[in-house]
Amino acid sequence: MVKVWIEEEEKAYEAGTRLYEITGEFQPRYPYDIILASVDGKLTELHKKVRDGSHIRFLTTAEKPGMQTYQRSATLIMLKAFHEVVGTERIRKLAVDFSVGKGFFVDARGDFTITDELLDRIKAKMQEYVDRKIPIMKRSVNTREAVELFEKYGMYDKARLFSYRRVSRVNLYSLDGFEDYFYGYMAQNTGYIRYFGLIPYEYGFVLMLPTVSDPASIPEFVPSRKLFEVFKESAEWGEKMEITDVGALNEKICGGGGNELILIQEALQEKRIGQIAEMIATQPEKKFVMIAGPSSSGKTTFSHRLSIQLRALGLKPHPVAVDNYFVNRVDSPRDEDGNYNFESLGSLDVKQFNADMLRLLDGETVEMPRYNFVTGEREYKGDFLTLGPEDILVIEGIHCLNDQLSYSLPKESKFRIYISALTQLNIDEHNRIPTTDGRLLRRMVRDAKTRGITARETIARWPSVRRGEEENIFPFQEEADVMFNSVLVYELAVLKQYAEPLLFQIPTDCEEYAEAKRLLKFLDYFLGIDSEFIPHNSIVREFIGGSCFPV
Repeated sequence: MVKVWIEEEEKAYEAGTRLYEITGEFQPRYPYDIILASVDGKLTELHKKVRDGSHIRFLTTAEKPGMQTYQRSATLIMLKAFHEVVGTERIRKLAVDFSVGKGFFVDARGDFTITDELLDRIKAKMQEYVDRKIPIMKRSVNTREAVELFEKYGMYDKARLFSYRRVSRVNLYSLDGFEDYFYGYMAQNTGYIRYFGLIPYEYGFVLMLPTVSDPASIPEFVPSRKLFEVFKESAEWGEKMEITDVGALNEKICGGGGNELILIQEALQEKRIGQIAEMIATQPEKKFVMIAGPSSSGKTTFSHRLSIQLRALGLKPHPVAVDNYFVNRVDSPRDEDGNYNFESLGSLDVKQFNADMLRLLDGETVEMPRYNFVTGEREYKGDFLTLGPEDILVIEGIHCLNDQLSYSLPKESKFRIYISALTQLNIDEHNRIPTTDGRLLRRMVRDAKTRGITARETIARWPSVRRGEEENIFPFQEEADVMFNSVLVYELAVLKQYAEPLLFQIPTDCEEYAEAKRLLKFLDYFLGIDSEFIPHNSIVREFIGGSCFPV
């Protein structure tokens, strides 16, 4: 017999008992499906045997690691079903590219046509696998053998990826003979994956899966046309540059092409910023450039670079930070935990903002406020502003796309920009890089460098930041006149060298360690790039330091 502690309750089981064999006893205590476990603080798949003296905590699909496990497992099931229904020989590309409409867009190309009828057949095959509760098998092979296997399977992106890995072994997962590599943990069998949907969209389809906030249902698919076009444009650029995955990026770096890649990417961004400035300049009625985006999207640097481009076109841009219109801290709304909610629209003096903007639009002179973040009060320091024919305001804030912020301003006077770091690179065709991972790493590096905040604190605060984005930014992103993708294809190879020492400082016995370990494993896929050749006006400089702008 082995003795373990589950939820602080001592239990005894036969030696050799596996975790999934005892979850049924505890499942009634949880509102959602148990899919993973934490054993002595380490995330563990349910096929593992119970070890004597262990402390076990079960994780459900309502927790981030649990939902990630669900998503990976569902992807494996979808890939096998697609290959079986369509036929491997007819598939040229089947890549899980990016998130769209709360689902995952799958780029599917080959000797077939995506139709409702085809997707219904694939979905039926997936359901067959789920009903059979087929075990998802795991085996470990040495890296050289893995590369040879991937080449045999025609998974050349994976073969290239592991050609640059330092690890000696690779974990492979198989489902009834279909074998693949996945970055992270998997469900014990297909029976855990009860909720999924397939919807035809553009040149592929969307794999719809539950979310952490609602793990027992499929969200409604709401197309994000503008966002999709930005992702599509970035993906097409990656294909032209032959850098669609981490292995290809490593190959470019290893071949000495890192510096050239930096210059090309920076030139591409500067060109796009110039195009946006020209769009604004051709519309003289636009007096308010409203810029919004999620945390660590590079809004500040983008605003400065856009202002320079506007100046080059003969306009006189003036930066306005919406944060300067914060109400006094004592009057700020609070969240459900009793903490100040600075991301709520109620934390801003919306009435005063509109009054000042209207007066400026009417040609009046206005004394602009400045918020003192030390005292928590708004101040006036003699900053007067008057708008002439060539003057234009560049306004930055998380609520800038929400018309409730600028409710009194004429619609024709506003030009709205949504900026985000929309990752255009994936680990390989079946392992995507969430845009949130890139932004989290950006914020972690900046927090440590400029704000004295540890990586542990940044990770701990991230869920709250994400909730604020879901409430205040993402619902309005499609309202933008243009979208700007601030991500740079080379940046994770740069951030790696700044983030790894910070992540290694997180203690193994704290709650944030599991996420730190995941990020360290993720960064291990990348070869590093020296930051020396990154221009001083680059968006990356906002996070690693050395920017020529006051960021």
